[in-house]
Amino acid sequence: MDQRYDAMLAWLDQCLGTAPRTPEPVAGDASFRRYFRVQTPEGSRIVMDAPPEKESCGAFVALTHHWHEHGLHVPALLAEDQAQGFLLLEDLGDRLYLDELTSEASADRLYGEALSALVRLQGLSSPPDHPLPSYDRERLQQEMQLFPDWLLEQKLGLKLSSQEQAMLATTFATLTESALAQPRVTVHRDYHSRNLLVTDNNSPGIIDFQDAVTGPITYDAASLLRDCYVAWPLEKVYQWLEAYRLEAREAGLHQADEATFRQWFELMGIQRHLKASGIFARLDQRDGKPRYLADIPRTLAYIISAARRQPALEHFGDWLAERVAPAVEPMAGAT
Repeated sequence: MDQRYDAMLAWLDQCLGTAPRTPEPVAGDASFRRYFRVQTPEGSRIVMDAPPEKESCGAFVALTHHWHEHGLHVPALLAEDQAQGFLLLEDLGDRLYLDELTSEASADRLYGEALSALVRLQGLSSPPDHPLPSYDRERLQQEMQLFPDWLLEQKLGLKLSSQEQAMLATTFATLTESALAQPRVTVHRDYHSRNLLVTDNNSPGIIDFQDAVTGPITYDAASLLRDCYVAWPLEKVYQWLEAYRLEAREAGLHQADEATFRQWFELMGIQRHLKASGIFARLDQRDGKPRYLADIPRTLAYIISAARRQPALEHFGDWLAERVAPAVEPMAGAT
């Protein structure tokens, strides 16, 4: 395939003592990392190929050890060569939450397990050898700026007036202040149906956590319950959110009442979906990965509906519905 593939095979031969059968590519994430499934005498394993000049393995390794020690079901690290960017990992299977969320009954069970695991995750400190970065004002603002930069301007070719730019700035400030006002916990940062796996024991299996930070308590709940890849009735989302709020409060992570927590969640979801929409457009425009475009209409619909439930953002929601939604609607059929 390429030089890195050959180097990976040589490394596997060295660390396993025998050359594995041809590795099978596994669907990866939206990064430069690649994943392969290999068969060994001890069973199936996953190899991560992370080019060192593009993707550091340090955070992933530190978090894997720390979270595994504290009972979270992350893939066990079996061998590593960070200099080359190769990791050999436990294979958690391929039963993605996204494929198993087939009904509200299955969602009740799966989300219950995922939210309980999230409470445990949020209560953990940083790994001793990897202080988690802070989800600070600058990071929040930079993420939201992806929305006008990549979706509105680069992908859709929209030219924003000074009034529209001012409205975006005011909206971003509102969302930032809400995020910074929340209790701070450990944040996975991509806790959704494509990064959670149904496993036989200690479900869910948790992957793609190398970008973890310390930040707002509702961020991961918004990632999960306001998933860019699957939608549920608002009443069900609020039921799951309330059960999570009570469990997190019992764990000492916050003292917020239902109304406050729900507003944090709604505003956090808007912030995250602005970022996600921009990233999906950037993956298409910059990285040649158009398959995420189909998720933009659903993600934008989340933003519009949530904004219209907030008096301070109602005008923003209406503007999105009139100015942006018609332009992204055709993307729903993108591949």
